Amino acid sequence: MTLPCGDAGPQIAGAVAALLRDVPDFPQPGIVFKDIAPLLADAKAFGAAIGALGDHVSGCGPVDLVAGVEARGFLVAGALARDLGCGLVAVRKAGKLPPPTMRRSYELEYGSAELEVPVGVLDGMRVYLVDDVLATGGTLRAGADLLAQAGATVTGLGVLLELGFLDGRSRLTGVAPVHALLRV
Repeated sequence: MTLPCGDAGPQIAGAVAALLRDVPDFPQPGIVFKDIAPLLADAKAFGAAIGALGDHVSGCGPVDLVAGVEARGFLVAGALARDLGCGLVAVRKAGKLPPPTMRRSYELEYGSAELEVPVGVLDGMRVYLVDDVLATGGTLRAGADLLAQAGATVTGLGVLLELGFLDGRSRLTGVAPVHALLRV
């Protein structure tokens, strides 16, 4: 049996892998959605995952804010920001934040979307960006580019799960160090 692998080692990768649920044909036929609800519901495993991401953040230098991509990235970002004792900023889907905002379009594996961030809170900030899953890299790349456009320095990128067969990491080359707790 092959041990699960990830950037924080096989123990964390195994804990994350054991608590993911595959949902076939969601949100559309042919897509296998990776549900993190069981991981979030397990206090010990979720705490270990947040701790492992926090270890990566400390290796990226000081941060002022943790940014989370809507919607599941918010859950990771909130817990991580609390552990690190820093602020939090939401990277939202278009139309969800009050103006003024900055916006960026990007492609998903099954369509296109737009992200936005508030204007005036990111200038000069060092930000660590998190999401639940790294798939094609479009969402994280758009989020990182948008944060930079808003005046932030992105220090690192963290995810619970990386779908390596989609090669999303290659779209993030030169952006910031990427840390995935589980790579499949």
